[in-house]
This record gives sequence, C-alpha cells and structure tokens, in this order.
Amino acid sequence: MVHIGYTMMTEQAGPRELVGHVVRAEEAGYDFSVTSDHYFPWLRSQGHSPYAWSVLGAAAQATSRIPLMTYVTCPSFRYHPAVVAQKAATMQLLSEGRFRLGLGSGENLNEHVVGGGWPSADVRHEMLEEAVEIIRALFRGGHVNHRGNHFDVESARLWDLPDEPPQIGLAVSGEQSCELAGRLADLVIATEPKAGLLDAFDRRGGEGKPRVGQLPVCYDPDRETAIKRAHSQFRWFGSGWKVNSELPHPDAFEAATQFVTPDDVAESIPCGDDPYDFVEAVRPYAEAGFTEIALVQIGGDSQPEFLDWSAKTLLPALSDAFA
Repeated sequence: MVHIGYTMMTEQAGPRELVGHVVRAEEAGYDFSVTSDHYFPWLRSQGHSPYAWSVLGAAAQATSRIPLMTYVTCPSFRYHPAVVAQKAATMQLLSEGRFRLGLGSGENLNEHVVGGGWPSADVRHEMLEEAVEIIRALFRGGHVNHRGNHFDVESARLWDLPDEPPQIGLAVSGEQSCELAGRLADLVIATEPKAGLLDAFDRRGGEGKPRVGQLPVCYDPDRETAIKRAHSQFRWFGSGWKVNSELPHPDAFEAATQFVTPDDVAESIPCGDDPYDFVEAVRPYAEAGFTEIALVQIGGDSQPEFLDWSAKTLLPALSDAFA
C-alpha cells in the first residue's frame, strides 16, 4: 500500500494560506503532509517564503489527524542543531505525536544568508552526521555537551520533551547520503523515483524503514493553463540535486532554466485534470519501493480547487491503483 501526502510548499503561498491548505488536505483525505523549509523561493514567480516552523506550529493546532513533517530542514547553517532539536521536540508536543523531522545537507539558496561560504558536499555530509548526533542526544534528555569538528554545544537541555521523540528522516541523492541515512535515520527521503537509492539505503541498514518520495503535479481543468503555470513556477525541478543544491539565488535559477520549454516541463510533470496521468506519474515511485509519496500542487492560488478535485477524483483513483 502506498500512502499519499500533501505538500505545504512555502515557496508559493503565504503562512495563513498554507495553514488553510493543510486543513483542507486533511479534510480531503490525504494520509500525511510535508512542509518545505526555505528562506528563498526557487523562482521569483513563486513569490513567497514564510518561516516554516511558525507555519507548522499553527498547522499542528488547526489540524487533528494528518501527520506533519519537514521536507527538509538543514540543521547545519541557518539553524544550529541544538535549536532544531528544541523546535522538533516542541512540534511533537504541539501535534500530539504527529511530527517527523526530515533533515538534509542543505541548499545554497537558503543557507548562504547567514554567511560563512558554501562548503563541498563531503563537508556538508560531515556536518549533517554531527548534527543528527547532537539532536538525538538532546532527544534522550539530560544536559548535552559536545565539542565537534563543526559544532559546539554548551550544557544544553530540552526542558519540554515528548514521551516519544520525533522520527528522523534523511534526504538522499547518492551513495554517500544513502550510507548516512541507512545508518542514522528512521526513514529515507528522496525526490526522484530511483530504486537504486532505496537499494543503497537498505544495504546500509535501512531495510524495512519507511521511504518517502515527492512528486510535483499541476492540476487545472485547462491543460494548457496547467502547463503554463508549471513552466512559470517549477521548471527548475528537473535540474537535479547537484545543480539545485549549489545555486545561490532565484536569479541564478532563472538563468539556469532559461532554455527549459513548456513542453519539457509537460513531459516530466503531469498537467491537466486526467487522473490517469497523475496515477501514471506516481507509479514509478510505487514500483521503486516508496511507501509514501507527497504530491506538490504547483501554484499557491490553485490549492483549493486542487484539494476539492483530490477528494472527489484523484485520491480515489490513486487508492484504486495502489491500495
């Protein structure tokens, strides 16, 4: 069985709207939700980037059933891992056990704002591993002191701890990150339906753990309108992690994607209102072994219509296909 999730895409809607969207997603019947954690949008046309953790806190109070998850937070630059641990523990309490902490090695787009340069992927993975060590130590309770290669922690303690700490997921894109996730994480996160990533995760200790994927979609009764919107706001998606993690500003993404055409986007993102197209876009994730797939409806203003269509048409079609 594949669980279908909903993405609160902070890059394309304001904070109040995002909370309203996840409330409607819960009502529509989505199995879980995830939230991006950005400082910048990918492209100026998306137009937003509120603070994800405030949105999550509000969402925890506005919903009652749907699980919440960061997809993903970088605990290494904008946020010190001791602060991430405090935020995650608080979210687990606010949501009454519905929160999962998705972590990754970060994107220059969001992390450059605090200065200090942008290190190589190898260094970022070292930082992520050390950050997870600190976060788990704080989740266990008591005072934590840490002197590491990248972080110091001075007599830190979480005073409000849930009975069950949040599960930790790690985002993967290659062999090195799969090794970290298999060894350190409770679940794995990916944005491409590559069975090889899950195989590598399993070989490193991840066998039997949840695996969460993400898929952009663009619903609209008029397919050409959907393609135009997807091209305007999501043409960066196909650039791949090695590019997307390195570019420092929305203007850089504008330049990097200037030759991507609407037809290019329509080949990789299901557009329109035919549920069969959406089912077939989900299928590679299911066949690769993903147990959970979070959909991203492109376009902040289009969420209410998409969620209504989800309840009536899309979610029943996906349930029939992947139950």
